[in-house]
Amino acid sequence: MSLSDKARKALEKIGLTSYEIKTYSALLKTGQINASDLSQKSGVPYSKIYEVLGTLEEKGWIGSDESRPTQYFAKPPATAIENSRQIQEVGFKNNEFIILKELTPLYEQSGTSERPDIWVLSGVVNIASKILEMVDSCRNEVLIAIPKVAEDLAKEALPKLRLLHDRGVDITILVSEDASSDTLKALSRVAKVKIKKGLFGGGIISDKRYVVILLGEDLGTSGSAEAVAIWADHSGLAGFAREYFEYLLKESKDVK
Repeated sequence: MSLSDKARKALEKIGLTSYEIKTYSALLKTGQINASDLSQKSGVPYSKIYEVLGTLEEKGWIGSDESRPTQYFAKPPATAIENSRQIQEVGFKNNEFIILKELTPLYEQSGTSERPDIWVLSGVVNIASKILEMVDSCRNEVLIAIPKVAEDLAKEALPKLRLLHDRGVDITILVSEDASSDTLKALSRVAKVKIKKGLFGGGIISDKRYVVILLGEDLGTSGSAEAVAIWADHSGLAGFAREYFEYLLKESKDVK
């Protein structure tokens, strides 16, 4: 069974060359084998096979023994991919350090000020859409403050919060003391829930960077009241909001 084009392209995207793909896929089929026989089985020229085997071993995709001639074998695909991921992450972090160390001073010397995205959102539908978008992209931590007026929105977000919980995201929710017992019970299944007396405002902070702050209702041009919120992609504003959230948590109590 030969590799599909889809699998071949996927292997190329994570860093394997054409010869490496041929060699690894041949090893999966043959089991343990020496370089000369592997060259014939894979179609990789003998003049190239040792170089290819060396790079595959460095990348953690294959292993070898101490016999003469040396026998090579494929590592399990899951192990091989994990090895590549770890190598790439280390490489990315090293490059990130070098790039930031040299380029950040150039940016600061230019006098260019940061231009974060900050938007004013109007209407429950628009606010809910932005919050759900934030929840979808959250990877590590989400902090949520839910006043009584936003309780229905919290119920609608439960399926998304459950997915976050299952992905291992830390979820902390602060709710108003007059929240219904059903809401408290449902939220407690997916998050750490605390109750705060006199919780008037609300919002959400995702991964210490993205923030939505509910401002209440504003009288629109039609004379009807519309929910208004601020959304921002700004670590400084998110940090300030997070400090205030932590302050409110200290004044809160556990769900009974």
